[in-house]
Amino acid sequence: MNITYEVKDNEALTPVSVRAFLRSSCGVSHGLWRRLKWNGTILVNGEKVKATMATVKAGDKITCILEEESSIVPTKMPLDIRYEDDYLIILNKPNGILVHPTGGDHDNTLGNGLKYYYQLTGQDIDFHPVHRLDRNTTGLVVVAKLPQLQSALTQPGSRIKGNMQKHNITQKFFHRSYFALINGILPQREGIIDLPIARHPDSIIQRICSPDGQYAETHYETVAVNNGKSLIKLELKTGRTHQIRVHLASIGYPLLGDDLYGGNHDVINRQALHAYHLEVFNPLNGETVSVYSDIPQDMIQAFYK
Repeated sequence: MNITYEVKDNEALTPVSVRAFLRSSCGVSHGLWRRLKWNGTILVNGEKVKATMATVKAGDKITCILEEESSIVPTKMPLDIRYEDDYLIILNKPNGILVHPTGGDHDNTLGNGLKYYYQLTGQDIDFHPVHRLDRNTTGLVVVAKLPQLQSALTQPGSRIKGNMQKHNITQKFFHRSYFALINGILPQREGIIDLPIARHPDSIIQRICSPDGQYAETHYETVAVNNGKSLIKLELKTGRTHQIRVHLASIGYPLLGDDLYGGNHDVINRQALHAYHLEVFNPLNGETVSVYSDIPQDMIQAFYK
């Protein structure tokens, strides 16, 4: 990681510590700051400084240098890249592949493919996923290129003060929309499911709706109906594990193909869920990126069967 920040006039009217500026205005997390302090190099206006003692003021330039070590093995694979800039990359994930390596699958995930792509394109970057999709859910995934951006997007309580001044501080950095297929027709064309979600007491994978769980909110709208099946659009206001799958199952309409939560495999052999739209506000440069992905063929065929 080699990133340079310029202290704007409205960000340091009086000298402030490097730590305070990086934490409050640049999205540097506590963990990343510790790595910079002990294993990185910090330059102010090109001069190396001691991390715990240096201060900065308006007009100064701060350069952070940190060699990132990764345990992810690069693997050559096709990647459907829908957007890329210096800060983030958005990919369209196919069915049957994980986002991040796990104990059982450590060399055939988006993380492995991205590490290979970064090496191929001369980018010295580690894998910083902002969110995940289940193995058999398809669609758009956003991955940060900078650890401080990953931190800002995954910790909604953090605020990047300098670039957030022209935005409402309640604005969400990250907005996701999905298409899904269910059997039957929902009683109401649109609505909100706001049932708390908790881990199933007898499973490390399955989730349930429970008063003891974390708050979860899903908005749904029926888009089309065919032969007793419904195509519905969903928007997540929270990001709990299996949120859409659990919420729809809880009201009696599990996803087609989702046998973990009561769906059947009659017309599709995986949960019929696709992340078709991502909107990401980048607090590091104040820009918003919006990307769409078409519904995959297996879901289209399942809907018309």
